[in-house]
Amino acid sequence: MLETRLRETIGRIAPLDSLVQDEARARQRALTKPPGSLGRLEALSIQIAGITGQALPRIEHKVIVTMAGDHGVAAEGVSAFPQEVTAQMVSNFLRGGAAVNVLARHTGARVVVVDMGVAADLAPHANLVDHKIAPGTASITRGPAMTREQAIQALTAGIAIVEDELAKGLDIVGTGDMGIGNTTPSATIAVALTGRPVAEIVGRGTGVDDAGLARKIQAVATAMAVNRPDPRDPLDVLSKVGGFEIGGLAGVMLGAAAHRRPVVLDGFICTAAAMIAVGLAPQVAPYLIAAHCSQERGHRIMLDWLQLEPFLDLDMRLGEGTGAALGIFLAEAACKILAEMATFGEAGVTDRESA
Repeated sequence: MLETRLRETIGRIAPLDSLVQDEARARQRALTKPPGSLGRLEALSIQIAGITGQALPRIEHKVIVTMAGDHGVAAEGVSAFPQEVTAQMVSNFLRGGAAVNVLARHTGARVVVVDMGVAADLAPHANLVDHKIAPGTASITRGPAMTREQAIQALTAGIAIVEDELAKGLDIVGTGDMGIGNTTPSATIAVALTGRPVAEIVGRGTGVDDAGLARKIQAVATAMAVNRPDPRDPLDVLSKVGGFEIGGLAGVMLGAAAHRRPVVLDGFICTAAAMIAVGLAPQVAPYLIAAHCSQERGHRIMLDWLQLEPFLDLDMRLGEGTGAALGIFLAEAACKILAEMATFGEAGVTDRESA
């Protein structure tokens, strides 16, 4: 049943509407500015027009889905923080006290907090969505992170989140993550799919020292050797070396694309999830917007693999959806330029072609 739902969702992801994009492109040329003078904001508005099928797309209902999960590999000393911080930060999200909450309020987005696999019993909360698959993954240094069935369960949970939020209003979705140790499985996904050397991908994550970085590099190398994830099978990669929240975020991307909604990626972990989503459904790639380039070492390599150019480079590496909040702000600005700026004809301004 779950696998059928996944296949059906992927089957609904259509190409961007090229005719609508042509309309948006023509309007951009007619606006009161030199063509191309607003740079990538112009291209972004045209992309969102094609995604939504609306020549004048409007972004009003903004959502950031922040998914949380724990990782068995955290026991290998790959993070500067203990595992219990995952649950503590989920509580902080629910209280509205984290960085993502602040930036979401600034952007006008609501934050949807999802327990995909926190290794603690979280108290029920009106704003906590419970899709817990298990209390954390197994350590990828000793075997698969999860079963293939659990990987599919994570993906379909993400799809379900999107469909639930659509009923409340969703014009654009940003992705965010929380999970102590999750840069290690994310790096392993990137190594598996890009084929690049481990040392080119693995970074300091939460700020580990040199010894911690060496442990991370060894953990990723061991995970690759023990699990031998198949780069031709994204589900194999996710199940063997991924995380519950990574699978859930990939599902969010698939679900949003199936419903013609743009997806704004946050940093390293969300980009690993995007690699899984694009591996499963290459047609999802045009629906993705890279908010920023993380300070994490391998992030640029991952973005290049996805053929995405980030909009910002602010040396950020927090996660949570903080970068996505800023990306949503830019996406809304791009759409407002397209819809609200006057054309030469409307403003009575002579353009260079008629001068």
